Parts: sequence; structure tokens; C-alpha cells
Amino acid sequence: MNPEANASTTRREFLKTSTAAVVAGAAIGPFVLAGPARAADSRPLKVGLIGCGGRGTGAASQALHADSNVALTAMGDVFEDRLKKSLDSLSNNKEIGEKVQVEPDHCVVGLDAYHKVINSGVDVVLLTSPPGFRPEHLKAAVAAGKHVFCEKPMATDSPGVRSVLETVAKAREKKLAVVAGFCWRYDSPRREFYKRILDGAIGDVRAIYATYLTSPVKPMPPANTRAAGVTDVEWQLRNWYNFVWLSGDGLVEQACHSIDKIAWALRDAPPLKAVASGGRVNPNHEGNIFDHIDVFYEYPDGVRAFMAQRQIPGCYSETSDYVLGATGTGTIKGRLGPVIEGKERWSHTGEKSDMYQIEHDELFASIRKGEPINNGVRMAHSTLMAIMGRMAAYTGAEVTWEQALNSKEVLVPEKLDWNMPLPIVPMAVPGKTKLA
Repeated sequence: MNPEANASTTRREFLKTSTAAVVAGAAIGPFVLAGPARAADSRPLKVGLIGCGGRGTGAASQALHADSNVALTAMGDVFEDRLKKSLDSLSNNKEIGEKVQVEPDHCVVGLDAYHKVINSGVDVVLLTSPPGFRPEHLKAAVAAGKHVFCEKPMATDSPGVRSVLETVAKAREKKLAVVAGFCWRYDSPRREFYKRILDGAIGDVRAIYATYLTSPVKPMPPANTRAAGVTDVEWQLRNWYNFVWLSGDGLVEQACHSIDKIAWALRDAPPLKAVASGGRVNPNHEGNIFDHIDVFYEYPDGVRAFMAQRQIPGCYSETSDYVLGATGTGTIKGRLGPVIEGKERWSHTGEKSDMYQIEHDELFASIRKGEPINNGVRMAHSTLMAIMGRMAAYTGAEVTWEQALNSKEVLVPEKLDWNMPLPIVPMAVPGKTKLA
């Protein structure tokens, strides 16, 4: 599972491809208005789901709502119980149940389930397994000529990001859709907010402060709750959020949404470098992720971005974005409507949108129209920004964009076997853990 590294990739090359992708139109404006696709091309589209947890089940539901002639025909997961729960939930949904057409031989379980789903005759695959697997799954899907919905983040280490960049370039050559699960890019109020910001409503952006202060997502159970016969691989997959190779840490797996919005406000240009602080306050049993990280990104011309991430129970909670411009400010407080205070005051007063549904509406509409959306470069960019912040926090070092992009640190095991020993890597110690 070790993606081929392309150590020769440079900041200039990345900026070139990133700028081209933004100009192509995927960064800000909607592809179509929200709603089911109704294009002339009405051929049946078969969907395969890889990763049947809660997010995967939701993505499958949204895919089936997005188009009038689509069916879910294959499902895969490493755990049979999760697959069955997801299948039952989708099949019993009154709105889409008739579109769930998964035969028993297309319900596949195991570490190689993704291969079987991809090769089952589907047209579109939904990649919603833990992000450590994302580069390999994406590579296999595009190699097989499939359109893809790819949940965030897209990797947990730099070699994975480089693999994703290579894969999305191939997807563009093949005219395949790659829609990213950075869902806020598909939220109508935020689309209007960032359009106004980028059009100069608050002047040049000088700084951004983003918060992702929440409770723990999936607390690690005590080691003594591990049942007899449960292998290292199964134990870590069952508790995937708590292991860096699988989740990337809370900064990468959760706060990447806020980091993606930082990138959005700064036209998806990579930062020059980052420093960070972080650690773990509460015991995590066998897990090895931090429970708080603050990252400080530096951009050209003195522009700064600050990312505060914490997942500790009993603390103040907030997930907001504060954009500071030369002539005003833009604020998004949690899920409230965005507000701009500049030469003119603006606040969003329109209807709320279902950004999760719009992702899929626009994905399928683009396939029908023969103009597939490819979010690939910016989704890799935002993922790497998060990894860069984690690297800075784990090591205590200043990390440049080039160091992050070309890092040789491989977190994901090259080959996984259900019964292999998989020792848990000790938690990083800033100042002692080295930058690779």
C-alpha cells in the first residue's frame, strides 16, 4: 500500500497545476443548480460503495437521490457487520430503497473488497473507507476507468498525497469525475461568501483564524476491552480514528474542513511554511494521535493563517472562520449564515442548502453532461496543508511546503494481512520526533 513517490514534484509545479484547476471553475461556482440530474443522457449508472460506515451510508443515499436512473449494485467493507447494517439502512429507506439492487455476490468483505467492488461492473465508486486507504483505492478506481466521489482527507502521509496527485492527473486525461468530500465547497451560502471575499469585498486578505474546537469523535476504548482473538489489524481498523496511519490525526481527519476553507480564501495557493504546537492531555490507551494542535501558516507578503484544533471533552466548543481583510472582515460562526463587514455589509439570507446532496447532484450532472468535475488538485492541496501542520506539531520543527510535499515518511503499511503483527507506533514527542 505504499504509493510511488514523486520526489521531484516542486512547489512551482504544484502551483501551476493548482492554478489551472481553479481557473477551470471547480473552486467557487456551482456546476449546476441543486437538484436531481435531468440531462438527455439517461443511461443507467451503477454505483459501488467502498466503506460502509455512517459517512459511506450517507454518501450512498445522496448518490441515489442525485439522479433518476442510478442504482447501488455493489458494496464492500472490511467488516461484515458494518456492510449489513448499511445495506439494511439503505434498503429500508422509502425514498431510495428500490434503487438498492445489491446481489449477495456483490456484497464483499475483506481487505481486498475494494478491488471486487471496482471490478463489479459499476460506473461510479464512492470512496469512504478510513483515509489511510484512500490513495490506493483512488488509484485502483481511476485505473479501472471509474468516476469517483472521494471523501476527505485524501491521504494520511505525503507519499499518499503524491500518489493522489498522479491519479487525479490520470483521471483528467481519461475524462473521469473526481469529486471531493470537502463539503463546504458545495454549500451555497459559503460559495457566495467566498466569491465576495475573492472579488474584493474586504480588500486583500491579510489573515485568517479558523477554529475546530470539539469533543472527541471516536474515543479509544481501553486495551482490556479487546476480545480474545482480535488481531492487531482488526483492533486498529475497528478504532481507526485513533491511529495516525489510518486517520492522519484529528487535524487531518476533521479540521481539514477548516484548513480547506483557509485555502479557499487564499485562492488555493500553498503556504510557504508552518510551525505548530500540540500534544495530548487525556490518556488515549493504545492510540497515538494528539488531542490538540494549533498551526500557524505563513504566506507571501506577510499573510498569516491560524488553525486552532482541539478534541477534549468539557471544553469550549466552536467551529468558526474569521477572515481579516485590508478593508473589512468576513465571519462564519459555526453553521450560522456568513457575514461580511466591509464598505458594505452583507449577510446570507437565502435558503439553507444540503451541501452533502449538492456534491452528488453536481457529480452526476457533470457525468451526464460529459464535462466531469475534477476537484483533484485542490483536494490534495488541502490534505497536504493539514499533514504539513501535523508534521510541524509532531516534530516541533518549522516545515516548508517543499518539505511536506517531498517527505519520505510512510505511515501506511505496504502490505496488510489480517493476522500480521502490527505494533502501535509510539505517540510523537515534539523536539524528539524527527522530520522525515
